[in-house]
Amino acid sequence: MTTSRRKFIKISALGLGGVAATTSAIKMFGANPYLDELVKENVAKKFKRTPTYCEVCFWKCAAWTYTNENGEIKKIIGNDNDPHCYGRLCPRGTGGVGMYNDEDRLKTPLIRTTVNGEDTFRKASWEEALDLIAAKFKAVKDKYGAESLALLKHGAPGKHFEHLYKALGSDTIAEPAYAQCRGAREAGFNATFGSWIGSPEPTDIRDTKCLVLIGSHIGENMHNSQVQEMSDAIDNGATIITVDPRLSTAASKSKHWLAIKPATDIALMLAWMNVIIEEGLYDKEYVEKYGLGFNELKEYVSTFTPEWAYGITTIKPELIRETAREMGNAAPSVIIHPGRHVSWYGDDTQRARAMAILNGLLGSWGRRGGFYFKESIKVPKYPHPAYNHPKWGWKEIGEKYPLAQMGITTEVIKASIPSPDNKYPVKAWLVAGTNITKSIPDRKLLEAAMDELEFMVVVDTMPMDVTGYADVVLPECTYLERFDGIRSATNREPSIALRMPAVKPKYDSKPSWWIAKQLGERLGVGDYFAYDDYKEVIEWQLEKMGTSLEEMEKIGVKNFPRKSRSLYLKEDEKYEFPTMSGKIEFYSKELKELGFDPMPKYTAHPEPPQGFYRLNYGRAPMHTFSRTANNPNLNDLKKENDLWVNPKVARIIGLKTGQRVWLRNQDEITSTFSIKVRVTERVRWDSVYMVHGFGHDNKKLTRAYAKGINDTQLVSKVAVDPIMGGTGMRGNFVEILTENPHKNTEI
Repeated sequence: MTTSRRKFIKISALGLGGVAATTSAIKMFGANPYLDELVKENVAKKFKRTPTYCEVCFWKCAAWTYTNENGEIKKIIGNDNDPHCYGRLCPRGTGGVGMYNDEDRLKTPLIRTTVNGEDTFRKASWEEALDLIAAKFKAVKDKYGAESLALLKHGAPGKHFEHLYKALGSDTIAEPAYAQCRGAREAGFNATFGSWIGSPEPTDIRDTKCLVLIGSHIGENMHNSQVQEMSDAIDNGATIITVDPRLSTAASKSKHWLAIKPATDIALMLAWMNVIIEEGLYDKEYVEKYGLGFNELKEYVSTFTPEWAYGITTIKPELIRETAREMGNAAPSVIIHPGRHVSWYGDDTQRARAMAILNGLLGSWGRRGGFYFKESIKVPKYPHPAYNHPKWGWKEIGEKYPLAQMGITTEVIKASIPSPDNKYPVKAWLVAGTNITKSIPDRKLLEAAMDELEFMVVVDTMPMDVTGYADVVLPECTYLERFDGIRSATNREPSIALRMPAVKPKYDSKPSWWIAKQLGERLGVGDYFAYDDYKEVIEWQLEKMGTSLEEMEKIGVKNFPRKSRSLYLKEDEKYEFPTMSGKIEFYSKELKELGFDPMPKYTAHPEPPQGFYRLNYGRAPMHTFSRTANNPNLNDLKKENDLWVNPKVARIIGLKTGQRVWLRNQDEITSTFSIKVRVTERVRWDSVYMVHGFGHDNKKLTRAYAKGINDTQLVSKVAVDPIMGGTGMRGNFVEILTENPHKNTEI
């Protein structure tokens, strides 16, 4: 492709429709259970129900989709037998109706073309679009090898395309959810306990006596079952300790809110270890039996006193001691929660290690009220030929990060930029189910990579920003209109959930399994898709699992008895942890041999320059990343984000609540749009805060366009975790502009 040809094109009216009636706003999570039952009874009498599981977020709660006599989706209600939701959906889940009804959806395949010297899109048939993609992918495969085809994916759609790519012989696959979200905690806990955390997290919140949240926004990032269990734990008298520069929803429900100075979490946790060990609050028998390297840890943390940590974290020594004692007194029914989005400062694996070590000291792993032993049931793989073995893939691209266990998105992006040192050239992308322009840090790097690609395909339900960079845009139908893989996730007991179409796909949209199959047949790997309909795959799998599609249509969720072991460690049990030593590794020889610190080390991070504030961001309970800002149901609940500013800062700058401002970061990148100020004591003076996922600049997202600021736009400084390649995004600083910096330019 000619340099700079792939400029962003705003999706035009091609493939988009007119105005349609929107569904009214939904009830917030935690409604009256009695009313919930009445709603379920009334809905069940009037409508047909179809089983599904939610695709609005990663929790994948099982639900029932209700359609009327005209085949219109009217309601989505949680499945009572599902351990992910216990029959109650969060706002996002019930808002799935809005995803289906959104009139701004992509409706037909689109192909980039040039008219009068200007790039635009034109409508295309599926046959033309698929033929073009297959021809371009074949050309890349023949010239460079299948490995040069990269897949950037998320969620259920990504699974189908991953199968296609592996059939072609490419393992150049990555997803933002690893390096940008949870990868560091998996590496940190794996280095300590030999086990990933996974999803849902095996946290026994319902029986805990003390829950410690370090930047984990349960109640805002809606981990459905965990939110419900946390509510039960509070009712049962559990102590909640929240560490956060901001008074989050969880912090407002906590006994202790530690308004920590950002980027100093490891110092706090080292001081907690100091108190827990020095005062003998750790589980001595558990540590002696299952631990390795305790003496080294004890000596290491001996100087990290609460007084030492006070000078770093700004948390008073007496509060550090008090909260450490709360944990010790509750042990082993205590959880230092591993969190979810944990790519922050570049030392995030070590930060997760500190959390894991605290849980090990307190004896919570494998104990009631701590972490239970998770179990899932394996879904049989539908027969297909063996995958072709690639010459290189995500492992080789990310080879300098020894503990990376999935593809690192930013490394795949870098491999797409030609250079003499690039041993693994990536030439084409398929982007499925992820709006990478809103999730990937360093926009310049991303645009430089896309500019160099020979071909780029985007599969999405909506005209998200990333579609504007594609050569071909394919409209995927929503999860309510398709079959997908059987959901089998780890939990206290194994369970499976069925997703099947409640209605036919709207417009000219198609399910990803169909798109992958069609491309596979055109690319010569049709024998990997030996079915006419994905329904055949599900029927075969369910039969092998001792059930049937007919049964699952009736029940939606099937729970199975545990078979692997007991939920918790038994008294006097000789358990071997799946680490190299078989022990909980307080001191990691593996990290030491790789050249890393064997125990977590606090390192001071850059601080905001004069007149700048650290940019912190988070979630709202009704929105999922940047995917739902345009959803008619969920937009009714929150239309735009606002900027939390401490009153001290507001007085200095002269800000008032409701005032519109712009932000400019340390690299002089200025926000495209403005944001409303919220003056509040709930945020530290050295930071500002906003909810992620707003500031869309595509006018065809009629509800989301120009509403608030896109925080990712201001993330140009990235701190890379040297252990697993995570991209820390919380080291960016902004100044607040009260005058419109774009008043003489057209946006």
